[in-house]
Amino acid sequence: MNSAQDVLNNLLKLLEKDLSKTTISTWFADARAVAFQQNSFYIAVPNLFSKQMIETRYKTMLEERLFDMFSSEVNAVILTEEEAAAMSAGESSEDVFDEFTFERFVVGPSNRFAYAAAMAVAEKPAHQYNPLYIYGDSGLGKTHLLRAISNVIRKNMPGAKIVYITGEDFTHDLIAAIRAQKMEEFRVKYRQADLLLIDDIQFIAGKKQTEEEFFYTFDELYKGKIQMVVTADRPPKEMYTLENRIRSRFEAGLLADIQPPDYETRMAIIQNKADLMGLELAEPFCQYIASSIKANIRQIEGTVKMLMAKQNLLHQPIDIDMVSDAIKAVLRDNPEIMMTPSLIITEIAKYYGIEPDVIRSVSRRKEALVPRQVAMYVIREKTGLSLPEIGREFGKDHTTVMNAIRKVEDRMAKDPDFKTLIKDLSANISDKG
Repeated sequence: MNSAQDVLNNLLKLLEKDLSKTTISTWFADARAVAFQQNSFYIAVPNLFSKQMIETRYKTMLEERLFDMFSSEVNAVILTEEEAAAMSAGESSEDVFDEFTFERFVVGPSNRFAYAAAMAVAEKPAHQYNPLYIYGDSGLGKTHLLRAISNVIRKNMPGAKIVYITGEDFTHDLIAAIRAQKMEEFRVKYRQADLLLIDDIQFIAGKKQTEEEFFYTFDELYKGKIQMVVTADRPPKEMYTLENRIRSRFEAGLLADIQPPDYETRMAIIQNKADLMGLELAEPFCQYIASSIKANIRQIEGTVKMLMAKQNLLHQPIDIDMVSDAIKAVLRDNPEIMMTPSLIITEIAKYYGIEPDVIRSVSRRKEALVPRQVAMYVIREKTGLSLPEIGREFGKDHTTVMNAIRKVEDRMAKDPDFKTLIKDLSANISDKG
């Protein structure tokens, strides 16, 4: 592949196995490749409506096919032509995501502390809470808060050098710098920042050289009174493969967790999103969505976007069947997608009479090893996460996960009682969702 456009052309060919020609023609005929940078593939589409539809319905599929192409995870970033033009003009990625503001963040009991901490950091960076460490499951608003901090600081400090990157891309950036013998440029980029934002910091855990570079970057910025904000899917103490010296520095900062939103917050999110899109959504429909999707804000927002799309395309008023169909589409016809790895690990730990920390630990004792293998198997069955994604939950690589799943499957084939146990555990976990 000689260019980003070649990547897109090959990607669309792979999509032909999953989507009809009509679907591809409708949503991707006018798509163009913008860039392939830091393990992210940028695709431009004509308008906001097309962007929202692709993000809601096809983003996961795009990333799965990109994984097939490159044997590593690639983030598919969908841009409008205006956003692509801003990016091409040299503006940073933060500039094209100004929808992520504090004003648009719906605050409830589950996220109020994290929101207040982010606000405080944005107004007075490095004044009191440095680093700020925000953690919680995927889809609960951590990235939104990072972007909101960036937007406020950019407004208050024009010209500030703001670096936003994911933990995974930090690793890829380091590898590229080593290969190109540009380590000095790499260090300048991060250590001369005025604000460092790192999303999903858990991806650096267990990567020795990445951890070392991050540690020295952290210390340099901290001594220079430069604000750092990181997010993760778990608290520092549960990152067992992360170096102790990094973990201790995170714990010395301010830790703020985000939990799944309660019913009232979910209702507010739905109504807020509908208002922003100019969509009239009756109270019973909002209640239906809020009762159906409990664990992931992105899925809630995706449902509202889907209803907007259906109304525009079908020219029909929204009814209960349309709402039901939209929920099913966002959940990919599988209500168990609402299962989270944390919930599954917690329930399996309860069954075996151990703490969830034991399952996540590196211990190879039988009392930890078997529950860990079972947890990996059930997570794969219940969530559909990829092997690398499951591995990150335990600080393991995808090969370890694959072997664990195979061992559970082999034992189930030979041991009827064990097979029954797995079925019972799965059923109980489904009831918890």
